[in-house]
Amino acid sequence: MAAPVPVTIDPGGLTLSMLRSVSREPVRVTISASARENIVRSHGHLRRAMDSGDLIYGVNTGFGPLSKQAIPVRDLAELQRRLILSNAAGVGEPLAPGIVRRIVLLKLATLARGASGVSPDLADALAALLNRNVIPIIPEKGSVGASGDLAPLAHVGACLIGAGEAFHDGKRKPAAQALSDAGLQPYALQPKEGLALVNGTQVSTALAVEGLFLIEDLFSAALTIGALSVDAGSGTVHAFDRRLQDLRGQHGQKIVASHLRRTLEGSGLQANRPIVRVQDPYCLRCQPQVMGAVLDQVLHARTILARELNAVSDNPLFDPESGDILYGGNFHAQPIGLVADILALALAEIGSMSERRTAFLVDEKMSGLPAFLVEAGGLNSGFMVAQVTAAALASENKSLAHPNSIDSLPTAANQEDYVSMATHAARRLIPMADNAASILAIEFLSAAQGLDLRRPLRSSSALEAFVAELRQAVPTWLDDRYFAPDIEAARALVRGSLAADQSFLPA
Repeated sequence: MAAPVPVTIDPGGLTLSMLRSVSREPVRVTISASARENIVRSHGHLRRAMDSGDLIYGVNTGFGPLSKQAIPVRDLAELQRRLILSNAAGVGEPLAPGIVRRIVLLKLATLARGASGVSPDLADALAALLNRNVIPIIPEKGSVGASGDLAPLAHVGACLIGAGEAFHDGKRKPAAQALSDAGLQPYALQPKEGLALVNGTQVSTALAVEGLFLIEDLFSAALTIGALSVDAGSGTVHAFDRRLQDLRGQHGQKIVASHLRRTLEGSGLQANRPIVRVQDPYCLRCQPQVMGAVLDQVLHARTILARELNAVSDNPLFDPESGDILYGGNFHAQPIGLVADILALALAEIGSMSERRTAFLVDEKMSGLPAFLVEAGGLNSGFMVAQVTAAALASENKSLAHPNSIDSLPTAANQEDYVSMATHAARRLIPMADNAASILAIEFLSAAQGLDLRRPLRSSSALEAFVAELRQAVPTWLDDRYFAPDIEAARALVRGSLAADQSFLPA
């Protein structure tokens, strides 16, 4: 097992780059002195408010439509325990351990701001889960992204108190056993702590962040593969001229065109184009315009999600200075839902344009290459059905890209009458990215095959290096063979070396 990734929880200090490092490996969490000071001060505000005898929602009252019910002091801890157990109503497959680690870190980040009223004991208990590699099992379905990600976050709380299930050192166990095996005791919830755990956008945010990271990697691969298709298809770099982009003035478009020019620099196929067209088809020529628009949306999503990493999103809250009780709706995940919908559209665009380039390459009338990129057509079918697979996946992604954030369905006896649907808006980004990776892998194979069919002409040194890496695992297609392993090998490169250049992202 690799060494744990160190993460310090500091008020407002969680970043996207920190969360990127928290994926498959365990973490070692430290709560900073300033974060602990904030939590202690906020807990003091809660205790003073309780001592005043006032009714405080979710502390000494019921929840949702039951908030008019006062709860006796003797039952306050039991109230929080029952909230966790009743809210732990998720269904479906468990979220990936890397996603759950991020969820717990995000919850710690919001507590570190010092507005939630919880005790430092709760923060320590959450940190201990991660430090002992106890990963709560969170079913993937059950949140509408309002009043917090109630059901999935309740499964974190359930694990803390010894209910439900968890992964411990990779093994699935009852939560009580996982805690015991890790040398931990079930946690006894204090007033407000169950509510603070279940209120919040941490699940929808963690899923959207995962989608963001996946699309950033695929975007990098798509630019490189798109440039390769330009050369394989005897396209021209002239459409990427800096002066054209300056006349449009779109930020993302300029970045994409610059990347394509740089990637194609020194290509022999640009100096000696086998087929000269007045203008290339859109799938080649309009990459700066389409992929640039995608990049602009990705950068917008980064901004929104970076804000949400350290957001305080439970309810009620305590003003960190005065201790005033603040009732509101920071748990509403509409910002995440809208961003997830934008990222879904961007993923669909990446895949759709990639599939169109594959369709261009296999079409002898368009590309000037042998039909379906193989000699002896008829006996060989070549890349015919590989393009069909790409089309199927692109179509599936178009369906999955339907906006979720506009689909409010009221809950909690109409107390929660307008919800965000952010959690499954974000969750569907992961299978969409998987589809897009396969579409890009098929284009990569097609463009490399097209390049081989253009020999002895050569592409740029940068692109030839990627083709050489592919050819170590996938030989040039001469006669029909079992295709699926080639796609898997290309997918590994799409998610690996082809995703390495992140220069289009801000530092």
